[in-house]
Amino acid sequence: MLRLSALNPLTRSAPTAQVATALLRFNSTMNAPAYTMIKTEVQGRVAVITLDRPKALNALCSELFYEINDALSRYDNDTNVGAVVLTGSERAFAAGADIKEMKNAEFVNNYKTNFLGHWVEQISKMRKPIIAAVNGYALGGGCELAMMCDIIYAGEKAVFGQPEINLGTIPGAGGTQRLTHAVGKSKAMEMILTGSVNLDAQEAMAYGLVSKVFPPEKLLEETIKTAAKIASKGAVSVQMAKEAVNQAYELGLTSGLHFERRLFQATFATKDQKEGMAAFAEKRKPDFVHE
Repeated sequence: MLRLSALNPLTRSAPTAQVATALLRFNSTMNAPAYTMIKTEVQGRVAVITLDRPKALNALCSELFYEINDALSRYDNDTNVGAVVLTGSERAFAAGADIKEMKNAEFVNNYKTNFLGHWVEQISKMRKPIIAAVNGYALGGGCELAMMCDIIYAGEKAVFGQPEINLGTIPGAGGTQRLTHAVGKSKAMEMILTGSVNLDAQEAMAYGLVSKVFPPEKLLEETIKTAAKIASKGAVSVQMAKEAVNQAYELGLTSGLHFERRLFQATFATKDQKEGMAAFAEKRKPDFVHE
């Protein structure tokens, strides 16, 4: 336990590294905004964001995304955080968008305000990896939010779907694009055009939408374990690897290979590359400094 005297500049002339880190975390906590629709916590080098609209099954709305974006921005710039886990409740990751918020919207205003644009703004430019831990329903915007993340883990009772066609509209936050990349054209068309074909957790894993499936009560724990493993690696190389993989969806093979090679070459300017290869040669565990 950290003693208060350790935080008192009148009682210590120079803080140790442990105390300095604790002080940074203390200040970060004190300055953290009071969210109303999400909960946040940091476990080691892993930040956990939990959607918290239980009465609405975590239905997605503008205010919720402003809070998610704010938290992600803070964690992306926090050197003590190496990875983020995004989750909901055991009943629902997010059961869809808040229809009450959008049912009276008009095209001109949607266009002028770039409606839904801010839903993907921060998460799309997030440098650090995000893992979605999906229990229960991930429908419509909930499915899209999960697909915005870098890795998806699912509980055994998770359900993924894009039912927007039943409301006279279409997916608007990446469903037609990311789902097609993940499960292929035929299955994506079937899910989106019928609005009634959903994937359970095992089907989602078989199609490649989900990486692993766990019992619901173990999902968050296992997701945090993976996030902690990622966060223990050199932060610069992790971010470069994420950037390179994402470019595989944007570039042709020749351009993608060139992009990958340039980032690979760039890792040799980092301290972690020198430490990682030295540790391998010396048969010891590397001590990454994230530089």
